[in-house]
Amino acid sequence: MKTITTPTKAFTLKIQALYDIEKQLEKALPKLAKASSDPELAHGFLDHLEETKNHSARLDQIFEILGTSSRKTTCEGIRGIIEDGQWATKQEAPDTIKDSMIAGAARYAEHYEMAGYMTAIEEAKALGLTDAAKLLSETLAEEEHADKVLTAAMKKSLKAAQMETGE
Repeated sequence: MKTITTPTKAFTLKIQALYDIEKQLEKALPKLAKASSDPELAHGFLDHLEETKNHSARLDQIFEILGTSSRKTTCEGIRGIIEDGQWATKQEAPDTIKDSMIAGAARYAEHYEMAGYMTAIEEAKALGLTDAAKLLSETLAEEEHADKVLTAAMKKSLKAAQMETGE
C-alpha cells in the first residue's frame, strides 16, 4: 500500500490507474475485434485501439507535467470488466446476438473509463493543472464517441437478431 501525503500524489495515483486501464485495453481490443462477426464492429474496435494508444500517449504527457515517469498502478476493476467481455466472446449464440453481447460488454469498459476521466479532469482543475485537464478532456471526448459507436453497433445487432429469430 502506498502512503499518499499530498493531493498531487493522489492525482498521480489516479493517472497511474488510468494508464493501467489503457494498457489493459490495448491488449483486449484486438481480441474483441477478432471475436466480432460484424466487420463494422470489428473495425470500430480496431479504430478505438489506435485511439487507446493515443490515450496512453496523452497520459505520458501528463506524467511529464507532473515531473514523474510513466508507470501503472494495477486497476483490478478493468481486469474484471475485460474478463466479462471475454466471457461474451465465448458464448454459443448466433453472430448477431454475440455481436450485441460483445458491444454491450465493451460499453461497460467505456463507462468505467469515462468515470475515471471525469474524476481526473475535476481533480486536475482543482489542482490548477490546466494542461493536464485539457489532455484528459480530449480523451474523454473520444471515449464518449466510442460509447456512441458501440451503442449503435449493439442496437444494429439486436435489430438484426430480432429479424432472424422473429422475436
